[in-house]
Amino acid sequence: LIVLPFAWWQLRVDWRHMRAAWPVMLGLGTLGGASFNLCMYIGLQTTQAINAGLLQAFIPVTILMLAIPILGERTSLRQLSGMAVAFAGVLAIIFQGDLARMLGLSFTRGDIWIVAGVVLNAFYSIVLKWKPSVHPLSLLAGIFAVSSVALLPPYIIESLNGRPVPLTDVSIAAILYVALFPAVAAYFCYNRGIELLGPSRAGVAIYLVPMMVSLLAVGLLGEPFHLYHAVGMALILGGLAFAEARRGGGK
Repeated sequence: LIVLPFAWWQLRVDWRHMRAAWPVMLGLGTLGGASFNLCMYIGLQTTQAINAGLLQAFIPVTILMLAIPILGERTSLRQLSGMAVAFAGVLAIIFQGDLARMLGLSFTRGDIWIVAGVVLNAFYSIVLKWKPSVHPLSLLAGIFAVSSVALLPPYIIESLNGRPVPLTDVSIAAILYVALFPAVAAYFCYNRGIELLGPSRAGVAIYLVPMMVSLLAVGLLGEPFHLYHAVGMALILGGLAFAEARRGGGK
């Protein structure tokens, strides 16, 4: 509903192309918009947010592991080294620079759902390489349409089992926020990033998430800024810069 008013005129032109590529559109809608989010929200009911953040940090690695055999993408020691340094920065922020906290981490049934979501998101990033040549808003509308249909059965089942969505001011505000920003805006930018950079390079940007969360928590919630934040951010930015640095010959 949010995307349609902006995508309607493009959809009239692009509809035929998306219908011709229906297997790809079906894959994108079920993998990214529906299954990934479903796994994340189910998993977060029985696991810690710190576990979810750690496991989602494996998305870039999973994308790379899939892109090499499926798309024939090549990687370099520089890229792998940069990703490792950036991942170390993610660990520093997630575990607040405390080794004991990392060693004491325990996993639950919800973590299995998170891992499934990580794999599904990686496949979504790969399948985007075969998307039809349509306007980005048309693509987004098509993905969300498929996702909405795919999510309808589990929504009905959950509601009939006594867990309907409570229509309160808080829940409505939360749904609107998730729909506008993590869904519409973020998916639009992520799809465009993969189109320009490829799944492996675009996926590495996920390492920036814990850094951005820390900055927002400090700026908006007034949380204190610690040394481990600075160390983690330096490692993340340094690792990404190293991985993306151009070598001789323009590679």
